[in-house]
Amino acid sequence: MLNRVILIGRLTADPELRYTNSGTPVASFTLAVDRMRSGQAGERQTDFINIVVWQKQAEIVSQYLQKGRLAAVDGRLQIRTYDNREGQKVRIAEVVAESVRFLDRGSDAQQGGSYGGGAPSISANRPARPERGSAPLYEDDPFADDSQTIDISEDDLPF
Repeated sequence: MLNRVILIGRLTADPELRYTNSGTPVASFTLAVDRMRSGQAGERQTDFINIVVWQKQAEIVSQYLQKGRLAAVDGRLQIRTYDNREGQKVRIAEVVAESVRFLDRGSDAQQGGSYGGGAPSISANRPARPERGSAPLYEDDPFADDSQTIDISEDDLPF
């Protein structure tokens, strides 16, 4: 079985951070994702997808992502049901994020400062260090921009 969702889109509003009764942080936001094809009249169609982020990752998302920011989400699709106030069953589809990657830099005011490298990312399986002026969140990120040129010889290329 496989349940994997990868999305790239823009936040429709600032993430909402809450805490469970046991104190576990959970953040939720909606990602606007454009469809690859236009509608019959040629207009661009957009899906609005609910995202849920848990634990330390939730706190980082709520601190550093804002409305309009571009983000990539990697996670799994979850369908849950509940009874609303009128007693009707409601089905909700949402993506439970396992990792979130910030794809644009935003302003310094939005991010709280520079990270010295590429846009920060967070993962459920990795610790984060979002302190201002620190190294990128993941020191082993091969795509981080450290402003140094890479010296590659022709012998190193696979083609």
